[in-house]
Amino acid sequence: MCLALMTCMASQTARVASAHVRLPRLAPLPAEAAIPSEEERPTPPLDANAFERIVKENHARILRLALGMLRDPDLADDVAQETFLRAFRFYKSFRNDAALFTWLYRIATNLCIDAQRKRGRTTEQFEDLEGDAEPADPSPTPEHTFEIRELAKQTEAALEALSPNHRAILLLREVEGLSYEQIARVLHIPKGTVMSRLFHARSNLQRAALTLAG
Repeated sequence: MCLALMTCMASQTARVASAHVRLPRLAPLPAEAAIPSEEERPTPPLDANAFERIVKENHARILRLALGMLRDPDLADDVAQETFLRAFRFYKSFRNDAALFTWLYRIATNLCIDAQRKRGRTTEQFEDLEGDAEPADPSPTPEHTFEIRELAKQTEAALEALSPNHRAILLLREVEGLSYEQIARVLHIPKGTVMSRLFHARSNLQRAALTLAG
């Protein structure tokens, strides 16, 4: 059941992200915790063309992560914009011993957690995605359609019940496909903590889903 929930979560997050991908407006969004510390900030010079290339190559994945974390397309768009604004500001101190996309994930994750805390983790329902869905079966039965909708609702509600840290680690692993080592660099925690936190996040997701299912 947990695998089905995570598959549904990845499918919905990717579908919504594809509908909102565009170059960021780079509007500021206050979140002091999202500025990496000196030893983690990525070095080489960066010109406008190089930065535009970075945005084009990474904007979809950053927006997808923000959508999964925040369940709010407008706020996710703001976080994606702020992620690249901060990356541009602090790029001079970027260290090449880490992948650029893991550094961007770290900034975005911190911004999302900060935004969730500021809004008190309200449980707003995600927007209706049925109009954008592309069913695998061109003529699904009413029963099958109902099951898909119920699983989607169950997944959204269960994900909302998770803490920001558990939601972040699930999305980084199950939706973005990062390795344990990459997640450890993004979240700045030991690999063992990644494995433990991921185990608890999956358990909590399944427990929340079973509770909602009655």
